[in-house]
Amino acid sequence: MDKIRLCCPCHFGLESVLKYEIQKIGGTEIRVSDGKISFSGDENILARANLCLSTAERVLIELIEFRASTFEELFQGVRSAELERYIDEKNAFPVKGYSLNSKLHSVPDCQSIVKKAAVERLKSKYRISWFEETGAAVQIKFSILKDVVSIYLDTSGIGLHKRGYRRNSNTAPIKETLAAGIVDLARVRPDTIVCDPFCGSGTLLIEAALKALKIAPGINRRFAAEKWDCFNPKIWSEERSRAIDCVDRSAEFQGIGADIDDSAVALTLDNAHKAGIKSRFRIEQADITKFRQPENSVVICNPPYGERLLELREAEEIYRKMGRVLGKGGDKQSYIISPHEQFEQFFGTNASRRRKLYNGMIKCQLYMYF
Repeated sequence: MDKIRLCCPCHFGLESVLKYEIQKIGGTEIRVSDGKISFSGDENILARANLCLSTAERVLIELIEFRASTFEELFQGVRSAELERYIDEKNAFPVKGYSLNSKLHSVPDCQSIVKKAAVERLKSKYRISWFEETGAAVQIKFSILKDVVSIYLDTSGIGLHKRGYRRNSNTAPIKETLAAGIVDLARVRPDTIVCDPFCGSGTLLIEAALKALKIAPGINRRFAAEKWDCFNPKIWSEERSRAIDCVDRSAEFQGIGADIDDSAVALTLDNAHKAGIKSRFRIEQADITKFRQPENSVVICNPPYGERLLELREAEEIYRKMGRVLGKGGDKQSYIISPHEQFEQFFGTNASRRRKLYNGMIKCQLYMYF
């Protein structure tokens, strides 16, 4: 198959991290936008992106982009896309998408037009009048932003943050892709000691271990495009073997975690076991005041915060305690994500650097002390 244009959405604020990852796997002609990165590659790069990118939310095939302010323009634009390159006469091809700040604002109507245009295009190519759609699903996604339409095919299926190790989580988990981005910004290396005194379900520690040991985050899961007839299944086998060969079991990484909740400790250990890296962890039940950061280590954490007044006051008291026990740089670094705008005031020290990130819909800052 010829060169494929791909697109990976990501958390706002992690574009530079994802760009570096894409360069590392061999992506070319990279174009960075807010919350997404487009690039080119072949079938191997498509499979490698799904397996290896830790901060991408999905790997999409970018089919076409055009302007449309009427349903006729939308229909004709979609009808001109080379859908038959990936969708055969047996595939199911459901449609979903969104529209923002555009004349075509009704998502159900746009969904119907995109589907109708896809059917008409494929009818003309396969010379059949009816599609049973009993084969593997090829999800068509559309976005309409300020009257600019983008049409994609989703090769990932379930979002890439679903690594497979976190079947259970606590009440306030951090998304795996965001955790991986923070780990990258903290410059975790194969010999890094990473600590999380609020480990919760263990996501930050596990993502740090995957990074340090060079374990591909998607190595234990499957992807939608593996079932598409347009791709050679050997490609996926090759890329999985390549990912396994890249694992660095000699890495000296250590993960040290604590949580005041004993059920969170058990959850972290269970998730670490599912990820295959439990032996790298030392987890205990402890309050933040009991935490002692080892020399030459990095704290990466997502401390509690409150939405109600009482919870907020409790969170601020936790920040004060953190300021007394966490490292502020040198051989004891700290990377802390928080939505509290006065975090530094309660922590007692201004960060060396800050970066705006979104944890779900919550605007946060990553406070970096190094």
